[in-house]
Amino acid sequence: MDFDQLFRSQLDTLKSEGNYRTFAELERKCGAFPRADNHKDGDVSEITVWCSNDYLGMGQHPEVIKAMVDCVQANGTGAGGTRNISGNNHKHLLLEAELADLHGKEAALLFTSGYVSNWAALSTLGSRIPNVVILSDAGNHASMIEGVRHSRADKVIWAHNDWRDLDRKLAAIGDRPKIVAFESVYSMDGDIAPIREIVEVSKAHGAMTYIDEVHAVGMYGPRGGGVTEREGLADQIDLIEGTLGKAYGVVGGYITGSANLCDFIRSFASGFIFTTALPPAVAAAATASIRHLKTSQIERDRQRRQVARLRARLDQLGIPHMRNESHIIPVMIGDPVKCRMISDILMRDWGIYVQPINYPTVAKGTERLRITPSPYHSDADIDHLAHALHSLWQHCAIARAVA
Repeated sequence: MDFDQLFRSQLDTLKSEGNYRTFAELERKCGAFPRADNHKDGDVSEITVWCSNDYLGMGQHPEVIKAMVDCVQANGTGAGGTRNISGNNHKHLLLEAELADLHGKEAALLFTSGYVSNWAALSTLGSRIPNVVILSDAGNHASMIEGVRHSRADKVIWAHNDWRDLDRKLAAIGDRPKIVAFESVYSMDGDIAPIREIVEVSKAHGAMTYIDEVHAVGMYGPRGGGVTEREGLADQIDLIEGTLGKAYGVVGGYITGSANLCDFIRSFASGFIFTTALPPAVAAAATASIRHLKTSQIERDRQRRQVARLRARLDQLGIPHMRNESHIIPVMIGDPVKCRMISDILMRDWGIYVQPINYPTVAKGTERLRITPSPYHSDADIDHLAHALHSLWQHCAIARAVA
């Protein structure tokens, strides 16, 4: 078989459908967030990033940078291997204690990414709990889907955020062990789950609850513990999963729960046992970021103000954006070719970087620009973005929102 021809053929199909992904070559500038340098064809130009998951700019916060630099100078760079080989680095244990406290749990366990923490935890639970059924929200992230699939446990998909459908499907399963897996903030639509109702239904049927708070930790709650903290429901959730790579501005994933649950995952999850641990300096930086956001409201308050301001400007101009209660603003386009074209023009002519979101990340026909205002986008930045979108909506003949 000509494997290269096979690869080319499938890539050509992807390109013809408008779903081939290209990545900008960017260089973030410390102290200048959300500015970055765009490298293209030998030239360098400054652009403003509008789609970063570093939601609060903590990746460039002085306390976080200092913690990482100090740790590198004190402990070096890498962890030296898996924790099974290299042991528990002191910085890892400090971070896990900080995370357990954040969510009001007995314990926490670190992973190399949020993807890995979901994949490892769900695959381990599904494969090690006899006769278990995993009930997964239809909108769950790919990492959760892969974890369920890898577990080979029986699975049931329930309608997105529909706790009544979940109730019916839990009842139909009967007395078998059950895990209900869902997210708090869904990253593409920005909608927030009805957590209280989901938890009540799950508990009524004796199910374990598993929530992904990846897009919520650091952002919601008085200490940044996520939507579960904001709603006073963290103690009702059996396992809370999160990331260090978004609002906390570093990298890595984690789970929190009872001491027995975390020890169970630690002891049986291949995604923990067989992969190199996070560098100690990353753990130190994450700890600094979490500690800062446990007490500081400045970043969250400013970020919410800028989200509201941009939504209001888009409404004034009739730019269609999906309504939700979160910090994520999906600007709807509905065509993959136009979505890519608008993204390219924004970068080239306006110095605005916002990556197009196409299939398979979102369903065909729902292509969009996913915009995430930060505390460091100025009012002038917002006006510039709104003006650029207004101009492109006219140029590209895209339908306006109806007031």
